[in-house]
Amino acid sequence: MTMRLSRRSLLLTGLSVAVSARAAFAQSTPYDEADPFGGGSDSFATDEQYYDPALLPPPESPIDYPIEPVSPRRIKKRFRRQMVEFDGMEDPGTIVVDPDNRFLYHVLAYGSAVRYGVGVGRAGFAWAGDAKIGMKRRWPRWVPPREMVDRDERARQWVNGQPGGPENPLGARALYLYANGQDTLYRIHGTNEPQSIGKAMSSGCIRMLNQDVAELYDNVIVGTPVIVRPSRGA
Repeated sequence: MTMRLSRRSLLLTGLSVAVSARAAFAQSTPYDEADPFGGGSDSFATDEQYYDPALLPPPESPIDYPIEPVSPRRIKKRFRRQMVEFDGMEDPGTIVVDPDNRFLYHVLAYGSAVRYGVGVGRAGFAWAGDAKIGMKRRWPRWVPPREMVDRDERARQWVNGQPGGPENPLGARALYLYANGQDTLYRIHGTNEPQSIGKAMSSGCIRMLNQDVAELYDNVIVGTPVIVRPSRGA
């Protein structure tokens, strides 16, 4: 009888430890609450489910696809590419993003800039600060960050990266912003959704028409300073 009780006590103790460990894991990992689509064991992501950072930076597509221009009539007049007076104090060559007004300025000289209409991040995803272009890519491969993999089931199918091309959400070109030598995960890139220009609907990055981002890409270099103004509505 004593041996049977001892074995039963040992079994219950082990079960209690296992349950406690699982509960502690559930409280410590962000993945169980970051996944709005899943549940159960599928909601516990592991490092093996994410893209290997060693495979970054993402490569360009081997195909330089032609850029299909979007008719200006599809874009509100104020969001069409145009030369404007610029009253900022930034040096020529600087890129300035004004998220509240949905504009991106490429400063050409003191007092003048090329202004582009852009799409910006939804509330809660917007980023602001000073950065530099750390990398440029044509038709880049898109690698969703692990936070997006956790929250968006559509991103999970591209956990190892979506090849560059006309269907890729980064569009024809991408400029990767770095601050203090680190990737901010913030991009200025093209889009295959021209209806998003002038709106706040991306996951934080700046969207441009493919023909616009291609022009900007050709006129800036790695190291170009970028200033993203803080949003008053953020």
